[in-house]
Amino acid sequence: MIPPPTYDGRHLLADLYGCPVLDDVALIETALRGAAGSAGATVIGLHLHHFGDGQGVTGVAMLAESHMSIHTWPEHGYAAVDIFLCGARHDPAAALDALCRYLSPARINQSLMRRGDISELRKKADG
Repeated sequence: MIPPPTYDGRHLLADLYGCPVLDDVALIETALRGAAGSAGATVIGLHLHHFGDGQGVTGVAMLAESHMSIHTWPEHGYAAVDIFLCGARHDPAAALDALCRYLSPARINQSLMRRGDISELRKKADG
């Protein structure tokens, strides 16, 4: 019997619509750190770039478990979010929930992709 596939990582992509405040770099930093903590992840580096007064923010959190990023367009109330976490004990859905508590979107579209099917990697190593 072949064991079910196991995945090393989960990659969650989300579009957040109707966010009231997306030009506040301190809020974006707090949201990313809160998201990492909620997911059980460890921040090892964080870089944020604010494009100017009333403009968006790009933020990337490097995690021991992979990464999270956000790109905001305050003029549209829109944020694009990328959460990639390795290991079963780290929860990308909890990270997104935390981001949403800070950013208060009216609507969310999300998709989850499993990354790194370990059973496939083992087949290649064994074969």
